[in-house]
Amino acid sequence: MSRLAAWTRLAPLCLLAMALFASASALPGQAKKQPAKKPEKKEQTTPPPAAPTPPPPPDYAAALQNLTWRAIGPAIMGGRIDDFAVVESDPRVIYAGTASGGIFKSTNAGTTWEPIFDNEAVPTIGDLALAPSDPSILWVGTGESNNRQSSSWGNGVYRSNDGGKTWVHVGLNETHHIGRIVVHPRNPEVAYVAAAGKLWGPNKERGVYKTTDGGKNWAQVLFISEDTGVNDIAIDPESPDTLYAGAYQRRRTVFGFNGGGPQGAIYKTTDGGVTWKKLTKGLPYETGGDVGRIGLSVYRKSPNIVYALVEHARGGVFRSEDRGETWTRMSETNPRPAYYSQILIDPNNDLRIWVLGAPLYFSEDGGKTFVTTRGQRIHSDFHAMWIDPANSDHLIVGTDGGINISYDAGRSWDFINSIPLGQFYEIGVDMQKPYRICGGLQDNNTWCGPSATTYMRGISNDEWVAVGGGDGFYAQVDPTDPNVLYAESQDGNLLRRDLRTGESKSIRPREKEGEARYRFQWNSPVVISAHDPKTIYYAGNFLFRSTDRGDNWTKASPDLTTGVDRSTLAILGKVPDKDTLSRNDGVQQYPCITSIAESALNARVLWAGTDDGNLQVTRDGGQTWKNVIEKVPGVPRAPT
Repeated sequence: MSRLAAWTRLAPLCLLAMALFASASALPGQAKKQPAKKPEKKEQTTPPPAAPTPPPPPDYAAALQNLTWRAIGPAIMGGRIDDFAVVESDPRVIYAGTASGGIFKSTNAGTTWEPIFDNEAVPTIGDLALAPSDPSILWVGTGESNNRQSSSWGNGVYRSNDGGKTWVHVGLNETHHIGRIVVHPRNPEVAYVAAAGKLWGPNKERGVYKTTDGGKNWAQVLFISEDTGVNDIAIDPESPDTLYAGAYQRRRTVFGFNGGGPQGAIYKTTDGGVTWKKLTKGLPYETGGDVGRIGLSVYRKSPNIVYALVEHARGGVFRSEDRGETWTRMSETNPRPAYYSQILIDPNNDLRIWVLGAPLYFSEDGGKTFVTTRGQRIHSDFHAMWIDPANSDHLIVGTDGGINISYDAGRSWDFINSIPLGQFYEIGVDMQKPYRICGGLQDNNTWCGPSATTYMRGISNDEWVAVGGGDGFYAQVDPTDPNVLYAESQDGNLLRRDLRTGESKSIRPREKEGEARYRFQWNSPVVISAHDPKTIYYAGNFLFRSTDRGDNWTKASPDLTTGVDRSTLAILGKVPDKDTLSRNDGVQQYPCITSIAESALNARVLWAGTDDGNLQVTRDGGQTWKNVIEKVPGVPRAPT
């Protein structure tokens, strides 16, 4: 029966029912209502009603309980990879640990991937380690150890006994950042963890930890201080009681970074961690000086040979041929140590050395000279590498832009763009139906893509379009014209793009002649006015206003920061100077405005928060400002 025929049959019945309901008071036998008598007026003897009880707070959990996550991509640009673990007997099985997206597993050499860590408490991975004697046992150290202001911290160590199907959290909750795990070559219950500890402060839970019962119990076998952890550890495959550990003293603050100190060094144990010896002979700190991050590697075919990448005023690549007792400096090569510091030896040739950085460094003479031609035409920030011991030409690398595989020792690469690893810093949406989502990604530009599609297979990679460059951050779309977009990248670069034509224009506020250079944060906020879409606000150390979509700017404020000179502020008890290692890495300017807001009710009310602890408000469109941070309890004061 058609819907129209059905409705034709039911309509008279529905109309009859409505009529009966409407005239129910006139049905036979029903008494006619009498007008109510007015009650006699009595003197009030009861107290007045109490004030109404305020309504209970909204039950947000109940409101959100039926919402589920929906993957909309993209997978085209990749994201930061921190480590790989590959089954040597079957290199089709690959585990990839990401900076903020958990762990992915492939069983077909990277053709397809499955997320296997999504239900655990943290998504940030520092290191992966397969037990050499049982590749179904996978150890995971959480908390990436890249020392960036965007580096996430973890909650210790996990272990899987079934190739990542199930997980057990095995402790070390407060280690925060784990740089390396090594497993005994014959006993999978014995493992060592290199814990860097907190990045932003001191803590005791750092150094080297050892377990002999699969993670049920841990012993802190090497502890230097609450400021100095261990970022890397290497094990002798022939004598597994011999290990090398790179002690690392570093501290990040909101205003800068100190990447080294006198407590850094290479330590060696020959009794499984019971005792340790500081190695010095031939190393740059033998005669003093601060030491930064250290990378370590033992040659698997002849463990007498050990390489170290040492950050120091006289640092670089060092080689030992007597298990670390003496060292020879091979070269000064060491690209941006705080962010990389990874050195790998070809499993089949101790003179072939790879140093990760930006770009990728390759040596065939033991580190004396390097070329940078083996990592071309792929993302240039290299953080992880695996070399097939059965075929040294087979490489897997992890970069800030995802995963690449080579079968000719890095001369050419296959980009694996089937993993949704987009690492978004900020997102914005437009007002179209369906709406479009735009966002800036870590070192991977700014992209826009649809929230829904009529394509039967779902949203595809080619529906995402790059609209900005650099480290992408804020992306704001004009609410009245979805083709006008503002995209911001690191250190104050701002553009306006016409999405119809693809044309872009730099609209960064520029200093007048003779004016001091404006300071912009790594990610500087941009806001479109809710009252006039042609009016936009952008923040450096001043709040800037434009009423013509960024073609011209005026200052809507004085300098809203404290203006403190960060060169006077101590880190790790020392004011940084020209000799400070990795000084202020990642923080180009300080202090700056980091957040802004406009009142949706009153265009003259503006707010600004700064990275040095000010909370400023104006109620007259920027003519006068007041710092109200003292009215906000619990907020730490700015460093002085």
